[in-house]
Amino acid sequence: MSLKPLGVLLLILVAFTAHGEALTRDTDRLHLASVHAAVVDLDEGVMLYAKHADRPVPIASVTKLMTALVVLESGADLDESLTVVERDREAANNAYSRIRPGSTMSRGELLRLALMSSENRAAYNLAHYHPGGFDAFVAAMNRKAEALEMHRSRFVDPTGLSPGNRATAADLIRLLTAALARDEIRDYTQTGSYTARFGNPAYTLPYGNTNPLVRRADWDVLVSKTGYLDEAGRCLATVVRVDGRRYGVVVLNAFGKLTPIGDIGRIRRWLVEGEGGRVAGPALAYERRRTAPLEADLPRVVRMPSDGDTATAALTR
Repeated sequence: MSLKPLGVLLLILVAFTAHGEALTRDTDRLHLASVHAAVVDLDEGVMLYAKHADRPVPIASVTKLMTALVVLESGADLDESLTVVERDREAANNAYSRIRPGSTMSRGELLRLALMSSENRAAYNLAHYHPGGFDAFVAAMNRKAEALEMHRSRFVDPTGLSPGNRATAADLIRLLTAALARDEIRDYTQTGSYTARFGNPAYTLPYGNTNPLVRRADWDVLVSKTGYLDEAGRCLATVVRVDGRRYGVVVLNAFGKLTPIGDIGRIRRWLVEGEGGRVAGPALAYERRRTAPLEADLPRVVRMPSDGDTATAALTR
């Protein structure tokens, strides 16, 4: 899978429906409200659509997918009970949490809450209890990014509260691919709702998944993480199964809480029908304002003929 700098990639892709009929997927027919996006057929390793996918931007709590990978690859015991601590450094943004400092919960359950419900105190404590502590954890995040060839990504905290956590949409496809290989990440991000049980003292808290698609029977979500900061807009990175195929989808910097969900719906319609649908007026106006500075520095796109396998495109100045 080639994930070199892409700008806006314009392709015409020919696929086949379940009935064997030819389906033309023209990227001109897919309109998204998100400023940055990438869609990859993970089964074929083919980039189907990219929109400013090579620009490093704040990714908010999508960061927690990398946090999860570092926790799992550290070999730390997921059943170990941890005592929740307060932050020992100021958060870049509001770090509100319902978890009481001093209460206890297993590392695995804290990881579940960080992924499914974007619990920031849970994510912070996962880093706090890493061998070497918080700074060693962040260093491990950046080493993992390099190992995944996420060369345009940088991490400064495990929660995503800092706008200094930056990545490209194309880089996040690589992160999604790594996350998809982990049973725990699939399980935790697919959890629709959960009652968390804490100790010292004993109490429970209900949590819901920040991605409503995981609770809908008409969606097959394999991995998912949402994110939001003022600096990042609304973000969503997910792997979904459509007509038996797995697609990695990243949408970044969208307007409104439900705008990324709308974009994912438009992408699925485009994958199935070749048409992406319309974007609501306020979301489209936001996208145009945010996209205009990027378009000024956009490479010219030259269409190239199909090589008989997939359509290709060359980007030139």
